[in-house]
Amino acid sequence: MSEESNRPNTLSTQPEIDKASDRDGPAAVSRRWLLLKAGVALNGLVGLALAVPVVRYLLAPVRTDSSYKSWVSLGDADGFPVGETRLVSFKNPWTQPWDGQTDNVAAYVRRESASQFTVFAINCAHLGCPVRWFPQSQLFMCPCHGGVYYADGSRASGPPERGLFTYDYKIAGGQLQIDAGQMPTLSNTAKLVNISSPGTNSGKDGDCGCRG
Repeated sequence: MSEESNRPNTLSTQPEIDKASDRDGPAAVSRRWLLLKAGVALNGLVGLALAVPVVRYLLAPVRTDSSYKSWVSLGDADGFPVGETRLVSFKNPWTQPWDGQTDNVAAYVRRESASQFTVFAINCAHLGCPVRWFPQSQLFMCPCHGGVYYADGSRASGPPERGLFTYDYKIAGGQLQIDAGQMPTLSNTAKLVNISSPGTNSGKDGDCGCRG
């Protein structure tokens, strides 16, 4: 009786042992390793995708880009009459295929003499709104906050504390070209200005040398 009573218990535990061995079998281990490797690879791809823009940003000051030294033609120099200010547009050297019409940049060209030009950035020196040229009054006016500039780009009135920014230019092959690699701002066009001391009259009509 004792052997018969113990036999069912032995038979009942055998399936449980088989199931445990199945869970620890080579197939189960292979599936776990496959999922683990797939997860590690996926995390690596995500980390690489996040690291690329960060590395490019950190290396941007070190990397030399030809776009910073891009001279863009605004057209035939003889096409700008002396004493007139005209609106022109050029393609941004930093353009991307998906930029569309937004890669066109506007500027104002004023021909002072046969060989002297002034190319103004269209952006107001206050908050960057595009200014408009009014030939009747010979003034640049900003529609956003009322900034006004003279024909030479110097400040006339309003919130701006300085004149319009200008591009460097040159005449090459009869073409008027500007250094369009960087938008002119205080960060790359700031220069020392000789401000007249009290009691001296170095400017016109009492103006100081810092105007514009």
